[in-house]
Amino acid sequence: MRNWLLPEYIEDVLPAEALRIEILRRKLLDLFKVHGYQYVIPPMLEYMESLITGAGHDLDLATFKVVDQLTGRLMGVRADMTPQAARIDAHLLNHQGVTRLCYAGSVLRTKPDGLALTREPLQIGAELYGHAGIESDIEIQRLLIKALQAIGIDEIHLDFSHVNVFGSLIESSQIDAQLEQDLYAALQSKDQPAVAALTKALDHTTREALLHLTELNGDKSILAKAFQVLPATPAIKKALDSLQQVSHAIDQLGATVSFDLSELRGYHYHSGIVFAAYAKGYKGPLALGGRYDEVGQSFGRARPATGFSLDLRGVVSALPPAQSNMAIYAPVSADPALATKITSLRNEGRVVIEALDDADADLNELNCNQKLEHYNSGWHVVDVVRN
Repeated sequence: MRNWLLPEYIEDVLPAEALRIEILRRKLLDLFKVHGYQYVIPPMLEYMESLITGAGHDLDLATFKVVDQLTGRLMGVRADMTPQAARIDAHLLNHQGVTRLCYAGSVLRTKPDGLALTREPLQIGAELYGHAGIESDIEIQRLLIKALQAIGIDEIHLDFSHVNVFGSLIESSQIDAQLEQDLYAALQSKDQPAVAALTKALDHTTREALLHLTELNGDKSILAKAFQVLPATPAIKKALDSLQQVSHAIDQLGATVSFDLSELRGYHYHSGIVFAAYAKGYKGPLALGGRYDEVGQSFGRARPATGFSLDLRGVVSALPPAQSNMAIYAPVSADPALATKITSLRNEGRVVIEALDDADADLNELNCNQKLEHYNSGWHVVDVVRN
């Protein structure tokens, strides 16, 4: 085995692409900052009981585990920063009012997923704690749209669901855990015959509602149909009302919306609206988000919470190839005027590479399309012909 080979689905990011990702990371964090979101840097490693608390079985399976050589306790390499942000809000900041947090960093997963099909996504996200109303959900969704627009993505589409529609049907009919899991799997694949077979023993109202969920997907007209065919319970009415409010709010931002009431992603983790962002040229969701009011309780302090996150490496995967920044080549010289000129150019944001000796440099390798030359009693930037 070659010493320089990397594990499967782990890769280096080379200069041009790394620079673009870093510029976008800074741009998004600056966007979050002016919207009041405070930046936090959670640790890469935590004890397992803290890292996956309240996050469900899927996160446990996605987490690389190691034994702490100091304590003998089991630790995990973070696979998702969202529970870490919830822990910081609930246990460290301990604010009584609304808290807005954001984060950006690499996470590690046992299996590849996402747009980049990598085991090391660069996760960036924003979370809002302490407000249970639909207004905070809309704020988060608006921020997501602005973030994608800042990256340069147009024609954004948001797909919504609400886990309480399915959850309230399960609760009202006192469906056992195994049947709940089987129905969940069938609805995720929109397998209506499977749903029909699984619900034979249920009451007529619940059975019909679960069958309708496989068909309730499409544009905003689906919500009107949902009001007609689903039971008019307070929980379902509240869920559908919130989806209608979201639809009206997002329409004003130029993004298109759709609804899929059988989409139960994160069902055991989320507690309300869930959404995914899509765009032309991408084969899967760019970002995922939703409400998760129960996670903070696992850290000793229940707090309403909503947020989103995206893999920046995955999002840039469908953008045109990154181009290296062009530079200016400066020759070896003891002339103070040259040093002054170089400083001035760098203050303007120009890249200036100084020669280390009198040997000829490969300007193609250095990405230099200009150089500094001395004439007319001064140093001037001139174009060079690149091979």
